[in-house]
Amino acid sequence: MAVHKLEIGEFDEIDYHLIAIHTSLEDYRLAYFINQKLPINLGKSKDEVHIQVKDGETMFSRFYYDDTENSIAWNLIQNINEVFHQNRKASLDLFSDTPFEVSTKVYLLPEIKKADYFLKIENSNDTIDVSKINQTINTIEGVTTAYTVATHQIKSKNNLIF
Repeated sequence: MAVHKLEIGEFDEIDYHLIAIHTSLEDYRLAYFINQKLPINLGKSKDEVHIQVKDGETMFSRFYYDDTENSIAWNLIQNINEVFHQNRKASLDLFSDTPFEVSTKVYLLPEIKKADYFLKIENSNDTIDVSKINQTINTIEGVTTAYTVATHQIKSKNNLIF
């Protein structure tokens, strides 16, 4: 009887490019400016990215464009969000029974906390010039910087599956 082995590494191929974007722009404004500069049409997706953390659940906004002609999916995803949860004081004083709300910052990719957004380009083949896309995004007024992220160094890759 023949034994067939499958290596996990065979399924762990990275077929996307990831661009980190540092900006103070709101997500809808950034998507608008990217649509103006690049030949894409990002639109607000109803399917936000859900992340479960110990303090609760949070959702990251997502803009999506499916280029069926070139078989490329474009995703603009928020990296920073907050989780609000109720907390009670442990001390015995006048306000010990008063609940107060605590917010905790949550990151889609905690390894890259300084990035505000990510542009994920899926199923990209050699027809896309990522460095040219970086240069184009850097020309947007309000964008501090944009750069390509080495995807093989990201530990929380599962957060990019949506």
